[in-house]
Amino acid sequence: MPASWVRLDNASNIFLAARSDADPKVFRISAEVDHAVEPRLLQQALEATYERYRLYHAVLRGGMFWYYLQTSDLRPTVSPEHLPTCAPIYREDRRNLLFRVAYRRQRIILEIFHALSDGTGALWFLTDLVTAYLRAQGAGAAGADGGDTALPADPASQPVEDEPHPAHELIADSFSHYFHRTREPFAPADAESEAPRTAPLRTAATAALRIPRWLRAPRTRVHRIRGTRTPDNRTRVVELTMPAPAVLALARAQQTSLTIYLTALFFRALRESIGPLGHANTLAASIPINLRQFFPSTSARNFFATVRVEHAFDADGAGDDLGSICRELEAQFKPKATPQALERKLRRLIRFERTPLLRILPRVLKDAILRLINWGNNRGLSVAVSNLGRVVLPEPAGSRVGRMLFHVSAVRPQFCAMSHAGLLTISFTSPFVETNHVRAFVRMLTDSGVDVSVAAARVTEDELAPQEPGA
Repeated sequence: MPASWVRLDNASNIFLAARSDADPKVFRISAEVDHAVEPRLLQQALEATYERYRLYHAVLRGGMFWYYLQTSDLRPTVSPEHLPTCAPIYREDRRNLLFRVAYRRQRIILEIFHALSDGTGALWFLTDLVTAYLRAQGAGAAGADGGDTALPADPASQPVEDEPHPAHELIADSFSHYFHRTREPFAPADAESEAPRTAPLRTAATAALRIPRWLRAPRTRVHRIRGTRTPDNRTRVVELTMPAPAVLALARAQQTSLTIYLTALFFRALRESIGPLGHANTLAASIPINLRQFFPSTSARNFFATVRVEHAFDADGAGDDLGSICRELEAQFKPKATPQALERKLRRLIRFERTPLLRILPRVLKDAILRLINWGNNRGLSVAVSNLGRVVLPEPAGSRVGRMLFHVSAVRPQFCAMSHAGLLTISFTSPFVETNHVRAFVRMLTDSGVDVSVAAARVTEDELAPQEPGA
């Protein structure tokens, strides 16, 4: 008998504590099909997919000591897109599902509250939804010409299996399964971790007086991106589309992965658009890692960790060329992204979460602590990036879906990337009106010979005002 409720994991709890009007912790994944979406068939496909994802039946409830997901008898309904992108989903005063499905022209849209699922889990749901829809719509519909350009493999690839994904129940989180203190380490210890370590002796008193790492001032002065807030807190989105092989070739020329190459390019674009950085001359980015590639899990719940990378820009520009930044970021990223390093980090987080004092604190105080942790974390970050990698859809979806796009609500400028059918899409999001860094990013790609198309969402009053005919 499937469980009727489960506690939220630490990663999900922080999304609840840190959400705001400007950043409701919602993300969107969408797919463009080869015809105008038929709402009736999309609703049928949603109902069939929903039955297999029991996790998505859950609503969020708050107890005295913790939040939990509880199964419900609510049913989802597709709707034409009518809300700004990544509009709030979870509201404390409502008992509602934690996702929505919408459509606009040829685009099927899935939006999810991040406390329910991560990008990989959402991609599983969208894949099964789109596949079910296109099977219902007819595999022989016009437009399936099978002419997609083959995309070379990339280390960040997330290929999707041909068979539907297993039923996703309301199960315990994979963090506890792999990283609980009572469980033996899953990842084999490396030579460095097995070497004896020396450290100064600490008494209980000095340990208690230590300032937590997440509250200490950052060792380097990290530049925080500023700008003009959008009038009603809606997310500014700019979508870029380009040939994936062309950008992969640029990354390989720098002997780095696509994710690191795009992050380095993002840093260069920010530096060019901001101008002199002053004393806070370091740009730092957060990069999420799908833990399923190291610790097998079929759970659609959150199961990821983040790695932080940074680059300090010199006043004279020495060492700030794209190749140097790529090499520096790669050297920081690789040792932090090993299963051994990730396991050590996550075991520490789980120990912190399970300390007796925290467990007996009321939920409102836990929320306050998590907000403080999030605030301390944000002080050391300039931007965030996320790459879902290359997606391979099963037929009939594989030949009838063109672009796939991914973006999140944003408390700071960031971009999300994914590729399908030989097309790489990069979606920039920001709480600010300004898009100078996107212009610089596009210019750098086009100067390197990449053909880029750009589409931007309207957010200001002038942009949203009705346009004159012929304007």
